[in-house]
Order: sequence, then structure tokens, then C-alpha cells
Amino acid sequence: MYKIIIAGIGPGGNDYISPAALKVIKSAKILVGGKRALNQFSNEEQITFPITADIQSVINFIESRIQNDNVVVMASGDPGYYSILDTLRRNFPKNIFEVIPSISAMQLAFSKLALSWYNAALLSFHGRRPSDESLKFEKNKILGILTDGEYNSHTIPKILMQLGWSGNSKIAICSRLSYDDEKIIETTLKDALNLEVVNHCILIVQS
Repeated sequence: MYKIIIAGIGPGGNDYISPAALKVIKSAKILVGGKRALNQFSNEEQITFPITADIQSVINFIESRIQNDNVVVMASGDPGYYSILDTLRRNFPKNIFEVIPSISAMQLAFSKLALSWYNAALLSFHGRRPSDESLKFEKNKILGILTDGEYNSHTIPKILMQLGWSGNSKIAICSRLSYDDEKIIETTLKDALNLEVVNHCILIVQS
């Protein structure tokens, strides 16, 4: 039986992809991934297919190939953390999956701040809105937040302050993690509103 192998590629920079994932990607005959990932990791001998907003086309492509060979699908960060894995599991038998993790941008953000994250609330505003209950202020609470273009370094601090967080609560705005132009800004919720807006980043908030 052939497999769908989900290989995490880490937050982006080559230093943070696991050797096991890189080995599988380099040896793949059929490789699926975002355009940036394909440009970064694929070679001319591989059959490739890009992941776009048209997820059904990705599913159709995998269905057309899985009968004859393994299909390697590259997922940003850790495949177990808000990735294409859940979508594929809804469309294919569970016993054909193999998942190879690399670290997520969330892990890297906490590491850059020298913070433990075992007791942090890890949430995503990427294409969704967490519940107010999960976001509301609590003493000693730490939030790790994925953002998008709508919910960003301006809109999320406003939401948190409306839910009881002090404007003086600490926030770290972590963008382009693992790349040469990586940037981490440590400030407060209220002062974040006076800085340039940052989209598609990681926010770490401490009460």
C-alpha cells in the first residue's frame, strides 16, 4: 500500500527542517507543496503539484497518483499544528498516512524569547476567531497566537484589551522567523497600536 507522507518543513529557513523530513522530500518521486516550498526543495526529476486555495485540486491530484506511488506533501511548520493534515485525513483512509514533524514557527517564537510553552494557550486567528473564553485575561496567562491579514498586531491587542487584558501587558511580535530578515519586537499591548501593523506573524502575550 502506498502512503501519503506529510513532511513538515519548519518555519521556513533551512536550518529548522528536520533531517528526516528533508530526506523524504529529496527522495520523493511525487511532491506536493506550496509554491515557495516547491521552489526551495524540489528538483527537476520530481513530479510536483502546488498547494493553492483550490484544495480540491490537490486532493484530486493525490487521488490520481496514490495508486502507483507514495505522495510526499510538504506542510509548513509542524504538520500536527494547523496544517493541511486535517483536510487530507478527511478525504483519505487514515492508515495510509505517515507524518514527519519539524518544528513550528510557534515553537521557534517561544524559543527566541527563552520562554517555556507547556502551560501556554496556543490559539489561531488564521482564518478563524478563537472564543472569548480562551482569550480572556487570567493572571499568569500566556498566549501564543497565529495571525493573518485581518487579525494582526493591531486588531488582536484591541480584542485582548476589550477582554480584560491591561494595556501594559507584554506582547512580542515575531515575524519572518528563521529568515535572514527575522524581526522580534517586544512591547506592550497599548504601544503595539502605535507601531507599524504586522500581518502573518506570531504574537506571544504575557499577563
